[in-house]
Formats: sequence, C-alpha cells, structure tokens
Amino acid sequence: MSSAGVPSILSPAISDSDRSLVRFNFENTYARLPERFYSRLNPTPVADPRLVKINVELARSLGLDPEALASSHGVEILAGNLVAEGSEPLALAYAGHQFGHFVPQLGDGRANLLGEVMGRNGVRYDIQLKGSGPTPFSRRGDGRAALGPVLREYIVSEAMAALGVPTTRALAAVTTGERVFREAVLPGAVLTRVAASHLRVGTFQYFAARGDTEGIRLLADYAIVRHYPEASQAKQPYRALLDGVITRQAQLVAQWVLLGFIHGVMNTDNTSISGETIDYGPCAFMEAYDPAMVFSSIDHQGRYAYSNQSHAALWNLTRLAEALLPALELEAGGAEAALASAKEALAAFEPQFDAARNSGLRRKLGLFTEREGDAALAEDLLERMAANRADFTLTFRRLCDAVTGPAGDEEVRALFADPGAYDSWAAGWSRRLGEEPASGQTRAAMMRMASPTFIPRNHVVEAALDAAVERQDFQPFEELLDVVARPYEDRPDLEWYSTPARPEECVSQTFCGT
Repeated sequence: MSSAGVPSILSPAISDSDRSLVRFNFENTYARLPERFYSRLNPTPVADPRLVKINVELARSLGLDPEALASSHGVEILAGNLVAEGSEPLALAYAGHQFGHFVPQLGDGRANLLGEVMGRNGVRYDIQLKGSGPTPFSRRGDGRAALGPVLREYIVSEAMAALGVPTTRALAAVTTGERVFREAVLPGAVLTRVAASHLRVGTFQYFAARGDTEGIRLLADYAIVRHYPEASQAKQPYRALLDGVITRQAQLVAQWVLLGFIHGVMNTDNTSISGETIDYGPCAFMEAYDPAMVFSSIDHQGRYAYSNQSHAALWNLTRLAEALLPALELEAGGAEAALASAKEALAAFEPQFDAARNSGLRRKLGLFTEREGDAALAEDLLERMAANRADFTLTFRRLCDAVTGPAGDEEVRALFADPGAYDSWAAGWSRRLGEEPASGQTRAAMMRMASPTFIPRNHVVEAALDAAVERQDFQPFEELLDVVARPYEDRPDLEWYSTPARPEECVSQTFCGT
C-alpha cells in the first residue's frame, strides 16, 4: 500500500462498478478559444494500466476523491483509456526556441489537456496527461513516456512544491503495460500533471510566427483573465501582462538558484506564463557548488548552466515581448512606442532578480536587515565554496548551527577542502552578525526555513528510479517522496538522503526522456 492507504502498483487498484465515483467537475475555458489554438483528440488507450501513486493531499485540495481516482475506473481515466465526464481532451499548439533555434510548431506531442478544475482555494488548474500517445504535434514521435522520467518529474516537482517554489505538480502516475523505445526498451508510464495553466512563451510565439495578431490578442486576454486579472484594470493591460510575467519569472529563477536547482532545458516552450516551474526533464540539484554546472546531456555549450539561468530567462522574456508587440502597439499608439514600452519592461528583470536573490541570500546568512556589503559577503562565501567544492545545500544548512555558536563552525569547516577558507570568511560574517538585533536562535530559525536539509539528490533519485524500472520495486520511490515532502525538518535517522554522493555514486548527466 502507498503511504496514505491508497493502492499502488504493489497491490491492484480497488474495483468499483459505479463509474460516477470519479468526478472531476471540469470547467473548461481553453476549449472555448478558437480551434487553431489546439487539436481536439482523445488519449490513446494502453494495454494494461496499473496504479503507481495517487497524490492524496493534492487530490483533496482539488476537490477530488483519491479513493475514486485509485479505483479501476479512475486508473483507466489516468491512463487515457477512458474519457472522464466533462473532459474535452486537447493537445495545445505552441512554438518555441529550443537551445536558441526557433521551431515554429511544437505543441503537445505526447500530452492531452483533459480539462480544468477549480481547487478548494478558488484557483483554476489544468489536469493534463503526459505520455498519453501521439498527437498532430508529435513530429514522428511515439507520444509516450518512460517510467523513469515520469517518476523523476513526480519526485522533483513534489520536492519543489514542498520547498515553496511555484511549480506544476504530480497528481498520479500509472504504468501502461507497454514498452517504449529510447536508448533501450523501457516500461511505459503516464503522468497526470496539474498546472495553473500550460500557457508558455512559446504559445505566444506560435501566433506571432504566423502573423496572427488576433490570436496574440485573444491569448493575451485569456492570460490576463486567468493569471493577471489586475492587469485588466491597467491603462495598458498588455504591458501590465508583460510586467507581471517578468516579475514572476525573476522571482522564480531566483528561487531556483537559491536552492542550487538547475532546470536544464530553459527553452521558450518550457517557460510558463503563470510563473511556475514546468517540464522537469534533465533537471538536477547541485551538490558541490559550481556556477558553471550543467547536467543536461544535450546542453553541450552550457547555455542553461546554473549561473546562466537568469540570462536565459531574460532572453526568453525578450522573445515574449517580441511576440506581444502587435498587442502592445494597439495600446501604446504605434510601433515605436510599443518597442520602447517592451524595452522598459524588460529592463526591470535584472534588478528584480538581483533583489530577490540578494534577499534570499541574506535570509540564508541570518541577516534580518539590509546593509551595504551584504551582497559582497554572500558572493565571497560562494566563491570560496566553488574553489573548495563545498556542498551547496549542506553548507547553508550547517550555517544554521554555526550562527548559534562556535561549535557549529566545525561542521561547516569540514565541507571545505581548505577549512581556512571558511574560517577567514566566517570572521567577517561574525562581525556582520554582531550588527544584527536578533538573537542567535531567532536567526537560526529563519535560516532553517531558507536552507533545506533535504533535496532530491541525484544519486538518491537515480537509485529510486533504478529500483522501479529494473526491479519493479517502488518502495525507494515512496520513501524518497516522504523525505522530500518535509525538506526543512532535521531528521537524523535519514542521513543517507542528506549526504552527498560518493565518487562512484555521482550523477553527472541527466536526460529529458523523449
């Protein structure tokens, strides 16, 4: 049984004869847009669906019954074999720059948007199947997903949610009883993904590439209603939309770098208009701090390296601004004014990113107040961490103990190849802490909420995936989910999950799964 009493692949899904048990109460708005925005088609059925996991907490927050989802009828829906009442399955159209190269038509090549539900918080969410078969956008692909990448996205997206990062979420995972062909023959699976929406920078690019000004305007109006309703009251709503997306992306990417997270494939079609982290492919969390770190097996030039992520985000937002220019012209009074407005909006990204990152670094260092020299103090630490290959997550977590007294310093020193590099930095940090009014315990409490103990470390994730894929053993997957669900707690009995990989365990490359 899974952790919340809902059947997993280890025990067959409970049967039911009442098909009405599974009620999504879909309220679909994207399906009301013109049909050039998507392709209507149902998921492709699979041979033998079996439940791996239901996200009980998420299901309930969406007003869904997790027991019904785990029923035989529910699993048939989650696998794409049945279409739920009220569902209007769509494959969304979009374009995108992939590693800087523009592709005018991408779209959902292996996904179906089943519909939209209203969460208990009053927010609208998409319910999407990923790996649900070929679509008109598949570009000769099979439209399927392998079990390993499905479980990776489940683990990492749920970890990000627990860390407080805006993200898509995993509602369920099922196996298909079929094989997919990648570098090897692998078991197939389908992920049920929940998102604030699946609008992307590439969605706007799709219409811009076709000179479809009406499509751009309709999409912008939809994005405003769904994600930025305050923009509708602005004098220039489309400029306000652009401002809103820029702000959310600046804050999002700052959160990534504060956690040592590397997205891996920051193409414009993977940049969400809502400001969520989306499309977990070759993603990873750093261990030894290295600003140039790349994990993606296809990022040969380091375009999306850790330290390049803010630059990549700005580049993507510039492409959004370009796509929005026809709409901006309507409200700005001409092409020249629209271009000036877009440039002004984009100029705000870097200051907003820097402010969010610096604020986060102050929290990680226990600094309640902002003073001149704080940014330099943080950068000095990061440079010493890089030179000494100190573990990013552990360094900041152990500083939480060091802030309360000298005994904690030893745990931090041990992470540095040259402990003296830490000592000389810590002397300046101690002087700066002496200027703060808060007590050591108060500072430590704040720091512990900014620096997790547990992240989904690459070697631990790979071990869980290997167990599931190679031996059909899902217990390591379940255990890892339990760990990353409480990332800020100290749990001494789970030291393996917080310990960096040994040399023979290191994972240097990750893959997108397509």
